[in-house]
Amino acid sequence: MSAEAVSAEVVSPDAVPDRAPGQRTVVVTGASAGLGYHAAEQLAAKGHRVVLAVRNPERGAAAERSIRRHVDAADLAILHLDLADLTSVRAAAERLADLGPVHALLNNAGVVGSAERQETAQGFELQVGTNHLGHFAWTALTLPLLDQHAGRVVHLGSIAHRFATLDPRDPLATGRYEGHRQYARSKLAVMLFGFELAERLADAGSSVASVVAHPGLALDAAAPPRPDVAPTRSEPAWMRAGSGWVAQGKDAGAWPLVHAAVGDGVRSGEYWGPGGPLQFAGAPAVVPARIRAHDRTAAARLWTASERATGVAFALDALV
Repeated sequence: MSAEAVSAEVVSPDAVPDRAPGQRTVVVTGASAGLGYHAAEQLAAKGHRVVLAVRNPERGAAAERSIRRHVDAADLAILHLDLADLTSVRAAAERLADLGPVHALLNNAGVVGSAERQETAQGFELQVGTNHLGHFAWTALTLPLLDQHAGRVVHLGSIAHRFATLDPRDPLATGRYEGHRQYARSKLAVMLFGFELAERLADAGSSVASVVAHPGLALDAAAPPRPDVAPTRSEPAWMRAGSGWVAQGKDAGAWPLVHAAVGDGVRSGEYWGPGGPLQFAGAPAVVPARIRAHDRTAAARLWTASERATGVAFALDALV
């Protein structure tokens, strides 16, 4: 079946099981604000243990306080992780090993539309360096810590991937810098990696699942207020009026991510997002991605370039 022709089977957000089949440990990157915060709160409310993997310790502590205010007996831990610094990524992966078995990685953190070109600690363009390369290295280093029978890796895709292509000669190339264009490229890279990881895990005989999920058009302004948590970026107040028919709050945007991480009936290689028109809003559903996000030739080029850039390689055969 064509990747463009996947039918949307909508599920209720309430279909995410409470502690079934038992409490799971989910690591959420970027859990101090936005989608990551709401996903962490929802997971905690379902009775799961949540590791808040955050760059800023103060904002991480504020997110923890907020979750505890809204979720009785929330089971939380904080892990320092700066995805824009591969040294921090390695250190965080080592610390995660001390937190016990992990059932899911929710790779949510990211930089959105930086107006000026910025660089990571290792000199990569910030959006691709954080959104893709940081998570690429993080996933490679933490994959051995996942439950090898039912573990999941969830990658944060975006409708922005529809508007991007990667340079076939150098998939990490920036070219003329435009913030939102580069963001779209970073998200296409994330999705190529997520779908390709699903294929390679299956080829290796692994039961670990790799799933891509996206929030649709999700706004802080339309989400329930969380005064302790700073918004991810400023949004004009008028945006709240348009939510519901064109957009939704970031709490609703987190539903597909949470379902992909712990919901029933999720299969490796799927793409979850809002089931409404244009995938802007709605309950979680399996939705189609653009064909370019499933291009295995492009994914192989990106994989090789990413291993070379990060100095981190996957050992998928060792997982079986």
